[in-house]
Amino acid sequence: MNASPVVTVTLNPAIDQTITVEALKPGTVHRAGAVRHNAGGKGVNVASCLADWGTPVVAAGLLGIDNAVPFEALFAAKGISDAFLRLPGETRVNIKIADLAAADTTDINLPGLSADPAALRRVAETLRGLVEDGMTVLLAGSLPDGLPVDAYATLTADLTAVGARVVLDSSGPPLAAALASGVVLPHCIKPNRHELEGWAGRPLPTDADLLAAARDLHRRGVGLVVVSLGVDGALFVTGDSALHGRLPPVNALSTVGAGDAMVAGLIAGFQAGGLDREGGLETVARLSVAFAAAKLGCFGPNLPDAAAVRSLAEQVVLTAA
Repeated sequence: MNASPVVTVTLNPAIDQTITVEALKPGTVHRAGAVRHNAGGKGVNVASCLADWGTPVVAAGLLGIDNAVPFEALFAAKGISDAFLRLPGETRVNIKIADLAAADTTDINLPGLSADPAALRRVAETLRGLVEDGMTVLLAGSLPDGLPVDAYATLTADLTAVGARVVLDSSGPPLAAALASGVVLPHCIKPNRHELEGWAGRPLPTDADLLAAARDLHRRGVGLVVVSLGVDGALFVTGDSALHGRLPPVNALSTVGAGDAMVAGLIAGFQAGGLDREGGLETVARLSVAFAAAKLGCFGPNLPDAAAVRSLAEQVVLTAA
């Protein structure tokens, strides 16, 4: 087990307000069954799940000073080291409407902080003081207004230069910029089908199409490409090796953050030896799918106890892709 802490970077975090309704009907009045507020954003969610697993975590990025308290409370409760840079203003709020009848969630993401290249440079300086050779660093989520589209590409190059293993979980132009030819590519990415199609510039309707696009990314320099497929699990592609991992259907209390839990499982697999040992891809795949499935039984960015997650990992069905 790698005892080095994991560093997560969230440049555009959010406070997730999850509203539960029996059945969402647009244009009508609803009575909420429950309302929950969680400090969130992709990297924060991953840090929370890793902390539940027992992995030391440092959370970094940009926070609005006016409503930082929910984040500070989460970090204190879970033992997550807080390396966030505070900016004037408020971190954005994301409204998530959980429809129990449809077992689906509707997201309404509100505007958030604006940042500038100077803030990005300060984050980079913080990371240089934290990161050592061999550590895993997650760059996750969207970019706030004011940051250049190649912010993740820049951070990936800086971190790789000091020996970090960079995991990138983003989409759209920031992902495309980080995967452009001529730049240092991340060690691992986790697009869903739609995000991979966006990068490829074409539909990818079959598993064979997804596999070909993932292998193309590996040839370009991405060590591991994980394509999340929702209820169908995920593809794990590294060179000539490719696995499809899935679990039987799981009753979902909340699907919010399941993709982030999958990333946490990936990183937990890296911390356990990752791809550097025999059977490493299988370990990574089992933990990744198990974390995502375990999260479905919890509200907020949380996991059940480690024994429950390990039990799910043993049930993951792996097939050659």
